[in-house]
Amino acid sequence: MANDTNATAGVYKETLIAGLWRENPVFRLLLGMCPTLAVTAAVKPALTMGLSVIFVLFCSNIVVCLMRRLLKPHLRILMFTLTIATFVTIADLFLKAFAPVMSETLGPYVPLIIVNCIIICRAEACASKNGLAVSIIDALGMGVGFTLVLCVLAGVRELMSAGTIFEIPVFSLARTGGWFVPWAAMSMPVGAFITLGLMLGLVNVVSKKTA
Repeated sequence: MANDTNATAGVYKETLIAGLWRENPVFRLLLGMCPTLAVTAAVKPALTMGLSVIFVLFCSNIVVCLMRRLLKPHLRILMFTLTIATFVTIADLFLKAFAPVMSETLGPYVPLIIVNCIIICRAEACASKNGLAVSIIDALGMGVGFTLVLCVLAGVRELMSAGTIFEIPVFSLARTGGWFVPWAAMSMPVGAFITLGLMLGLVNVVSKKTA
């Protein structure tokens, strides 16, 4: 009995770590690149997008897991898409109702979660093949891993482009008598590509050293 408990706990731990690091959707699988590059000019929209993805991933994994034995092979992807679309619509309407400014800032990228490869990938690779507990942990690991990457990327870009984090001043700007000169390029698409490229390179170096 103790061995079974330890084995189950090990599976849960490995599933969680996989999403956070070993199979991180951005750093390892290179999934969800569209929102990763598009909404990370500042931390607030990046965090909002990440939380939206966690909600959709969590709910869709649960539903897909519960109906996995009823799925027909030729209807599998259709059912995944309909399930994901339902929760994306809920998230989109929630933001429009309670955070209209943020909803406008994110624009079409919340509805585009429907076709986010991370969500469909986890539904196919995990939720449709495993039990409820593993599916939930997988959703949380992948969702939190994705959100952390977005927030770190956005934090670097916002800090370099405006000298702020969460719109709170961190560096004293030169135009107000300080030393920091904002790097305007970091708020543009080129800043997203440069920052993400450097982060991917750093992750690869760390992975090789710890292998």
